[in-house]
Amino acid sequence: MPSNFKSDAEIIGLVGLAHGTSHFFHLMLPPLFPWLMKEFSLSFTQAGFLMTVFFVISGIGQALAGFVVDRVGARPVLFFGVGTLAASGLVLGLANSYPALVLAAAVAGVGNSIFHPADFTLLNRRVSPARLGHAFSVHGLSGNLGWAAAPVFMAGIASLSDWHVAAFAASACGFAVLATLVARARVLDDHVAEGLVAARPTSDMTGSSGQFDFLRSGAVWMCFVFFFLATGAFGILQNYAPAILGHVYQLPLALATAGLTSYLLGSAAGMVVGGFAAARQESSDLVIAFALGLAALVALVLASGAVPAWSVIALMAVMGLGVGIAGPNRDLLVRKAATAQFGRASYGRVYGFVYSGLDIGLAVTPVAFGPVLDAGGFSAALTGVAALQVAALVSALRVGRGTRAAHAA
Repeated sequence: MPSNFKSDAEIIGLVGLAHGTSHFFHLMLPPLFPWLMKEFSLSFTQAGFLMTVFFVISGIGQALAGFVVDRVGARPVLFFGVGTLAASGLVLGLANSYPALVLAAAVAGVGNSIFHPADFTLLNRRVSPARLGHAFSVHGLSGNLGWAAAPVFMAGIASLSDWHVAAFAASACGFAVLATLVARARVLDDHVAEGLVAARPTSDMTGSSGQFDFLRSGAVWMCFVFFFLATGAFGILQNYAPAILGHVYQLPLALATAGLTSYLLGSAAGMVVGGFAAARQESSDLVIAFALGLAALVALVLASGAVPAWSVIALMAVMGLGVGIAGPNRDLLVRKAATAQFGRASYGRVYGFVYSGLDIGLAVTPVAFGPVLDAGGFSAALTGVAALQVAALVSALRVGRGTRAAHAA
């Protein structure tokens, strides 16, 4: 399909808006934990379990959503996801018990499950290859801005009114985004995907061997492991950074929460830098290794408790910068691993499966580290962040070596 700057920019912007909305709803619940824990007498582990429900459902759904995207196209799936996220805010606003909170997390998880296969299918098929690095950068940047906005939005409204009102406000934002996407539905027309599906033989549509060939790829599995590890590290910070920084450095809640916001803003800036690096550097795995190595070093410094409290917010921004630089290069690394063996027709399946590792990583860490924090191991949690980041960079290097070998073959 012919592609020019204007059409590329609009597609990138609309997909970025949808992705930012999904990340906003990632943090619909955690900023409300202080209110929810008090009202429902919850422990850290019980509060963290809400996010485990969210990400387990999202991870399973994401792997399945890739097949749906490859069959029916990305646009209707994207609309379904945004609408379901908006509905989850209504469920949360009406919640009056812990099971109702679990239900709200589950509905949000269903909505969140579709974004990576739908987003990346649209970007890979509708944006010109020369602009893909920047498209992935904007995609990641919008996600981080959604993360950064959610704590301020949710906690701010809950402080001024109550957490029920904050949930309804989040729902209103979701429905506003859905209306915007529907109004520009023509721009998001995924007829390229529909054409590819229609062009495939019937046997490929129904036979499991063709559709599941990607599961025999070591590079695809290693990408899954990479996402599990890298986002597992972020899951600790996403759910518990204010509590961790508050206990290790005796910061008041406002400053400790600002540390998480600083991390997210630093990560957003890193996404911009990473987009230029992705456009100019072929070895995406080396960029990822350098960036995550920097982030892990900062996490260890923070875990030591030896730095002055006034430096914590700046160090969190530096850690976020490293993780952000890795983002667009990570997405290009997955694209290379997918196209090296399976071509464009498998984008939905490969991205859906690989990014389900992201959800599983975010699902495991709240319940794995909640008991650590309940036992007072706040510095140990930061050490865990560093260890997961180091393991992730090692897996990225392995993917890079494998992909280069596949292209050479």
